[in-house]
Amino acid sequence: MSVTLVDDAAITKSATRNIRKTVLSNGLLVLTESMPHVRSVSMGAWVGSGSRDETKEVNGISHFVEHMVFKGTTSRSAQQIAREVDTIGGNLDAFTGKETVCFNIKVLDENVAPALDVLSDLVLHPTFAPEDVEREKGVILEEIKMDEDNPDYLVHEVWTQNFWKGDALGRPILGTAKTVSGFDQQTLLNFYAGQFAPRNMVFSAAGNLEHDAFVAQVEREFGSLAASGAGVPEKVAAPRATPHITLKRKKSLEQVQLCLGMPAPPVNDSRRYVVYLMNTMLGGGMSSRLFQTIREDRGLAYSIYSEMNPFRDTGSLCVYAGTSVDKTQEVLRLTLQELRRLKEETVSEVELKRAKDQLKSNMVIGMESSGSRMANLARQQMYFGRFSGVDEIMHEIEAVSTADVQELAQELFKPETMALTLLGNLGTMKIEREDLAC
Repeated sequence: MSVTLVDDAAITKSATRNIRKTVLSNGLLVLTESMPHVRSVSMGAWVGSGSRDETKEVNGISHFVEHMVFKGTTSRSAQQIAREVDTIGGNLDAFTGKETVCFNIKVLDENVAPALDVLSDLVLHPTFAPEDVEREKGVILEEIKMDEDNPDYLVHEVWTQNFWKGDALGRPILGTAKTVSGFDQQTLLNFYAGQFAPRNMVFSAAGNLEHDAFVAQVEREFGSLAASGAGVPEKVAAPRATPHITLKRKKSLEQVQLCLGMPAPPVNDSRRYVVYLMNTMLGGGMSSRLFQTIREDRGLAYSIYSEMNPFRDTGSLCVYAGTSVDKTQEVLRLTLQELRRLKEETVSEVELKRAKDQLKSNMVIGMESSGSRMANLARQQMYFGRFSGVDEIMHEIEAVSTADVQELAQELFKPETMALTLLGNLGTMKIEREDLAC
C-alpha cells in the first residue's frame, strides 16, 4: 500500500515541538512528535467516536469492545498478549470516553517494532469469542455495581444523566445492566466494523522516533485496514441542557454529595482559556476561592472543587463537594456566593496572574512525558485540526483579561440554567429554584 504525504510541510516545527503527519492511502492519519531527549516511545490508536455516538440500545458497547480486544486475537491469546508486553517492559492500556476510544502502549525506543505488532493485532484482529463475551459481561456488570457504590462517581453520573436528559451524552460510558447483558458476538462485530474504519481513526506517537521510519512500520501493520467509511458516526446537533434539581436519597451514606453545574463552552471555543482560568480561580486548587472559603475558613467539607467538562459541541462547568447533611445548604449558599462574586466583582490582577501561572505550569508539566504528548497530538487533531505550541498557548493564556473573566461569569452563572444533584441521607431537605439565585 502506498503512502500519501499530506500537509506535512505545514506542520509547526519549533524549538519545542517537531510534529509531522502522514495520511496512508486507506485514509488512516499518522501523527508523530519527535522527542530525541527521551528513551521512550508512546503510541496510540484513537477511534474518533465514543459513548455519545452509540444508540440507546447498545449503550456501553464502545467500552465493552475496549475490554474485549484484550481477550484474544486471531493469532494471540490474552495470556500471550500479557506475556509479550511484559517481556518488553511495556505499559499497555486503553480507555473509553464520551467521544473517543484509545488503545495505547509505552515502551523503550528499542522495542517499538514488537510493541506496534501487539498493539495493531489488538486493534485489527480481535475475535470476540462468544465464551469471552459472556465472561466479560460479568466483569463489566461488577464494574457498574462498583461505580454505583462510589458516591463521588454516582452523584456526577446522576447529574450528567439528568443534565443531558434524553441525549446520548448523558448516558453512562459503561452502559447499563440491561444493555450490557444483551451484547453478543455478532453485535460486537457489527459495531466494530462500523467504528474501526481508517477515516474514523488517528494513530499518534511521541518519543525518540523518526517519522518516516515509523510511518513505514505503521503502514505494514495498518495498511490492510479497509478504506471503508461506512458506519463512521454522523455527528449530531449539540444537545440541549436541562436545568434540574435532583435530590436522590440514599440512607446508607454518611455524607451528602453535592454537584452543581451549568452549560459551558465546547472544547474548541475561542474563550476556552478564559473559562479554564475562571475554573482555576473558582475551585481548581488549594488557593481557589471555594477551597479557601468552604474548607479552610469554615471547615465545612474535606473535598471541594470545580471542573470543566468540554466536548466537541458543548460543555459543562461543575462544582463538587462532600459534606454532612446539616452543612449542605450552607455549602450550597457559599458556593453560589462565590459565583455571584465572580459576576459582580472584577477579579484582581494578582489573583488572575496566580491562576495564569498555575494553568501554564500544569500545561507545561503535563506535556513532559511521551505519553502526554501522544495524547495531546491526537486530541488537537480531532478537535482543532492543527497543533498549538507551548509558546502559542502561553500567549493565549496571558491575553486573558480580568474583564474577560467577569463577562464570561455573567454569561454562564444564571440560576435558570443551573442543575443541582444532591445524593445522601437527605431526610426532609427541599431545594427550590429560587435557592440557586446568584
